[in-house]
Amino acid sequence: MAAAKKPKKAPAKPATKGKPAKSAAKRPSAKGPIKGREDVFEADPSLFDPLTAGEVADALRTLTEDRRLSSMAKVGRYRVIATEPLVVKPPSLGAGHRLARVVAYDNASDRCVDACVDLDAGVVSHLEQHRSQPMLSRDEEALAVQIATTDARVRDKLALGDTAMSTLHYWGRAASELAFARRSAAVIFGRPDGESTLIAVVDLTDNTVTQVVPAELW
Repeated sequence: MAAAKKPKKAPAKPATKGKPAKSAAKRPSAKGPIKGREDVFEADPSLFDPLTAGEVADALRTLTEDRRLSSMAKVGRYRVIATEPLVVKPPSLGAGHRLARVVAYDNASDRCVDACVDLDAGVVSHLEQHRSQPMLSRDEEALAVQIATTDARVRDKLALGDTAMSTLHYWGRAASELAFARRSAAVIFGRPDGESTLIAVVDLTDNTVTQVVPAELW
């Protein structure tokens, strides 16, 4: 009687070291550029340069000639707070153009103007107007100190050695104060040792001192 044949064993799977490799289709390419970064690398470096005096003048002229700001330009009671270069990426229409951001405050209407001027096209490409106030410019800070130090009420209360230490953007706390709705600055006077002695509130719309308060009562 013939002996039964032994069943053949399945071939052993080759041993693998470590974890199995993931599919190449799912693996992100290490050499591919990160989305959006190529726009920065390809941008013209000169677009980031500070605005020249001529470019600032062109930006302000273009802004004041815009019909949407005709009343502000006609009355002329506005102050330029900031002018700076602005760079945008594609697909924005201003990509690759020399742009200027202009922030101004119109004291006649108590509104802030935030605009983007396309210096290459000579147009205002973006314009926002709102009631919020921007921070004081350096020119406004210097003007507030000048107005405060020349006011007779302030000079009478300053002690020997008191000087203007800092200037802050100020809003009135009560509706009865002029600074509640009008652009104002608080000039802080003090001694060389740093102790505050007097605060003068300056109305930057009419360039006058509206309050003179001892520091201990502020």
